[in-house]
Amino acid sequence: MNIIARVKEILLTPKPAWSIIETEETNTATLYTQYIMILAAIQAVAGFIGMSLFGISAFGVSVRIPLVTGLVQMVLGYGMALAMVYVMALIADALAPSFGGQKNPMNALKLVAYSSTAAMVGGIFALIPALSPLTFLAALYSLYLLYLGIPTLMKAPQEKALPYTAVLVVCAIVVGVISGTILGAVRGGSSMGMGSATGQLSVETPKGSVNVDVTKLEALSKRMEAAGKKIEKAQQSGDQAAIEQALKEMQGAQPEGAPKQ
Repeated sequence: MNIIARVKEILLTPKPAWSIIETEETNTATLYTQYIMILAAIQAVAGFIGMSLFGISAFGVSVRIPLVTGLVQMVLGYGMALAMVYVMALIADALAPSFGGQKNPMNALKLVAYSSTAAMVGGIFALIPALSPLTFLAALYSLYLLYLGIPTLMKAPQEKALPYTAVLVVCAIVVGVISGTILGAVRGGSSMGMGSATGQLSVETPKGSVNVDVTKLEALSKRMEAAGKKIEKAQQSGDQAAIEQALKEMQGAQPEGAPKQ
């Protein structure tokens, strides 16, 4: 795989690029080692350089994160980014039938990985912390790439691509909140443990224990899926009030601490 050529294709000509990607034979290991791991490293390394070497300067004061702390954050953030791609691929695959699509784990991984290209490449702006808003804009473009890729890779009807994308975005927020909680705890000097019998993820921190009820994630996903179906029906009927109500229900399905729109 020519990674530079693929980045150009997906960023500049996404529609034909998705058609090419859909026909490609690959596997999880290849996709990770030859694409995801390389691009995900951009933001991790750039963030480390930006915050630990360059720092933030304001009103004549320069603030830098200590090198050791920066290295720990870089490694943890990088690992979590790789894990999130895989988790979101599982969610995208599981939701496909609900939006008239077809389950295909490999296509779901390709969808999440390649649609994340803009966000991962945009991580280069982390070199200069003042340019962080540009990273956010790159992430928004990744959402557009996701929307374009759903009909081709997951075989969902075009009219269902938007609600499908909306549900995936909410799921990403949920996963991001959980990941952020775990990362914050680990950075503070913690230990983690999974209770297989109880379905509890426990993170021990200097300030106490943080528990995540893993068994509730499935129920949460189902509530968001139901809200997505309501958005779909409301769009078909053109009922704006119903769309707004469905969006509120979707936001209400987020766990405590998740940002509301």
